Amino acid sequence: MLIDLHCHSSASDGTQPPADVVGRAHAAGVGVLALTDHDTVAGHAEAAGALPPGMTLVRGMELSCRLHDHSLHLLAYLFDAREPELAAERERIRDDRAHRARGMVERLSELGAPVTWEQVARITGESVPGRPHIARALVEAGVVASVEEAFTPEWIGAGGRAYVDRYALDPVRAVRLVRAAGGVPVLAHPRAARRGYSVADDDIAELAGAGLAGIEADHPDHAAPDRDALRVLAAGLGMFVTGASDDHGELTGHRLGAETTSEDAYDALRSAATGAAPDVRR
Repeated sequence: MLIDLHCHSSASDGTQPPADVVGRAHAAGVGVLALTDHDTVAGHAEAAGALPPGMTLVRGMELSCRLHDHSLHLLAYLFDAREPELAAERERIRDDRAHRARGMVERLSELGAPVTWEQVARITGESVPGRPHIARALVEAGVVASVEEAFTPEWIGAGGRAYVDRYALDPVRAVRLVRAAGGVPVLAHPRAARRGYSVADDDIAELAGAGLAGIEADHPDHAAPDRDALRVLAAGLGMFVTGASDDHGELTGHRLGAETTSEDAYDALRSAATGAAPDVRR
């Protein structure tokens, strides 16, 4: 049984609707799938309704955090989506995402890039706008040749000419909010060097002290030595290790099931959750 605990749908910055994500995962042999859209639970109901017999959905999300002026992503699983404080933070982050996206479109216009808010809104659809939507608009307008090229200092990469900062949670507070909602917090892709993204061991240890339950070690952006080092670190801190595709549909080449979690780690995650249970289609 393949267990993929991190993927995205068009409820955030993936390219496929939640039901299609479930169908593609099933076709790829995934038996347990976590839908972890950015700062939203909007796709959960559709995904649960699309489950084929024998498949399990783990309701989750990827929370936006900031540490030392750098982005940090926290995966949250099986929390009570109705818990008011965590729900309020989700809404605040989503609202600021929209404000930030408009700001980046304005900066692009000032730089001479023919990207409009109407174009970004069409690409975004009913989800919350994010940088991948703007990147797709830049490709569509012929400004860049690929989404990857948009995520550079020339355009909307961190600190880039059209980059706009946004609200994000302190990760220690985020871990505690997830725990208070009965959920299980796991650090997402802490060694994604391709993105210029790295979380120091000392910072991971501090998050473990606050209640971090696991580390996502097996990720497409992680090199083998980093995966091994994260396993050693997790064992020393008493945490489990997860693996996942972090699939975004067309943006990542439809790679559901490319990286997976062990059944032991999944059992540990499920046992630690008190906010919700997985959806299982018998």
